[in-house]
Amino acid sequence: MKKIFSTFFLLNISVFVFAQSVHVMNESEINSAPGFLQEKSFMQYTTPPTVAVRTPGQFEEMQGVFISWETYTQGSSGQLPILAQIVDYAQEVGIVYIATEDSNATRSYLTSQGVPLTNIKCFQVLTNTIWARDFGQNNIYENEVSNLSLVDWKYNRTNRAADDAQPVNLAMTMGIPVYSTTVAPNKLVHTGGNWMADGHGTAFSSKLVLTENSSSGTWGQNLSEADVDSIEKHFMGITRYIKMTTLPYDGIHHIDMHMKLLDEETLLMGEYPTGVSDGPQIETNLNYVTSNFMDCYGRPYKVIRIPQPPQTNGDYPGNAWGNGDYLTYTNALILNNIVLVPSYYTQYDTTALRIWQQSMPGYHIHMINCNNIIGYSGAIHCITHEIGVADPIFISHAHLLDTYESVNPYEVKAYIKSTSGVNTANVFWSIDTSLGYSMLNMTMALNDTFIANIPAQVAGTKIWYYIQANSISGRTVSKPLVAPAGVYEFKILGNVGIVNAENASEFFEPYPNPANESVTLGYYLPMNNNVTIQLLDINGSEIFTTDEKNIPAGTHTLQLSTSALSGGFYSLTFKSGNRIIVRKLVIVK
Repeated sequence: MKKIFSTFFLLNISVFVFAQSVHVMNESEINSAPGFLQEKSFMQYTTPPTVAVRTPGQFEEMQGVFISWETYTQGSSGQLPILAQIVDYAQEVGIVYIATEDSNATRSYLTSQGVPLTNIKCFQVLTNTIWARDFGQNNIYENEVSNLSLVDWKYNRTNRAADDAQPVNLAMTMGIPVYSTTVAPNKLVHTGGNWMADGHGTAFSSKLVLTENSSSGTWGQNLSEADVDSIEKHFMGITRYIKMTTLPYDGIHHIDMHMKLLDEETLLMGEYPTGVSDGPQIETNLNYVTSNFMDCYGRPYKVIRIPQPPQTNGDYPGNAWGNGDYLTYTNALILNNIVLVPSYYTQYDTTALRIWQQSMPGYHIHMINCNNIIGYSGAIHCITHEIGVADPIFISHAHLLDTYESVNPYEVKAYIKSTSGVNTANVFWSIDTSLGYSMLNMTMALNDTFIANIPAQVAGTKIWYYIQANSISGRTVSKPLVAPAGVYEFKILGNVGIVNAENASEFFEPYPNPANESVTLGYYLPMNNNVTIQLLDINGSEIFTTDEKNIPAGTHTLQLSTSALSGGFYSLTFKSGNRIIVRKLVIVK
């Protein structure tokens, strides 16, 4: 392993840049800048780690986020209000590391915007641009969870030497190693906006990464695809590298402008109206991915679609559609239990917010107006870069799917690993979350795999559950990360019956049955309680659900229209406390 013991200097300068043009400095200017504040030795490697490494997914637990305090325009402080909002939200859930040329000016501006300074670390260095995602660091762990280090790619912009140095600056500030793919034969030109990893050895990019590292690229590389894959494997732990055709109208060819990994199983994909702008190529790429690749658990990827909105005048990217800016809702930051999403205007913002909320239950979704930056082909994800936690607990679990099994228990299996070791691992489950969760101890089967079994339930039951692990070092992490605010759920399908209800007809009955245009649901509560009533078709698909809180004791009725239903068999499930009653309903047309 080639090791460079570097001495870097944090700069104590009083330059604050508000300029239309990009602030550019060369290497000699960086090295000779006056006003050195301090010096610190650290380890920089230009050969890969000697042990296997893992790149965590952006959706895993993070200690904080890195940003570059820069702006393109002076009007209304340019993009600084956007950065200030990001800092404000991010400092509530982690540390914000800010590369800035004047830490006093940065702190002063944040204070003027009402942003607390309690979780902020400024380090003074020269900066070129705001695009922290593209030139920023990447996180890796040795042996999946140990020795957090950073990886520094060669930035694909030839005139931004200060930006290209930021991963090394951050590594020095944090006092952790950095592995640099900046020297042949391991030199790799790449940008963070064109790269996403699932935390399990799979990464996604557009084929821009191949172009930039070919003989036709700006940096004079001559790497084959196999060469690129090899560097990604040895420096990043990537064993499967999925590359998609570049889009014709997105300009920068970064996948974060139309795509997002919400977790290791879920793809959020931007969607244009049929035939518009980059829509056809996005659909082709999505079909390529879903037709040729499974998720890390060997199952089809779950795909969620979100609009790629036009400008307010209706223009989309591309000359044929008005050459509009590349508005996107996928260019978002997931940081622990918050998600920061770009906003533009109400018509599409409300739809995007709903989709994000439904896709990320339990997360706090915050929208930040990005009209003042999207014209530069970037939004929130482009100007932030998360930093891995120092002592992670890695939980890998293929969440349980709907099943017809109603006799045998449901095995919850998870691969759980921590540097210090796993102290305890538990499954928390419920069939009525208003009554809380029951805990099951997970036992280690072998090779860091832990197992617990949720008791079998009757058809028509919905089960909510999550996993929680504690390390010997005293840390606690859940899967999903935000549990119990957001948890996994699955349904028991198939023939239905009655559970926990003696003389069930006294408690819940639909009439008339068979029904035609409507049905009345009558039920009796012996005491005040919450009530959930659900209507499913013969395949177990949900048609109607109502959740009523604190219903008083006594007899109640609910009128349900069935005029839009096709003739056939349906099931009605009544849940209250520990009482679950399932009734068959026949619709006659």
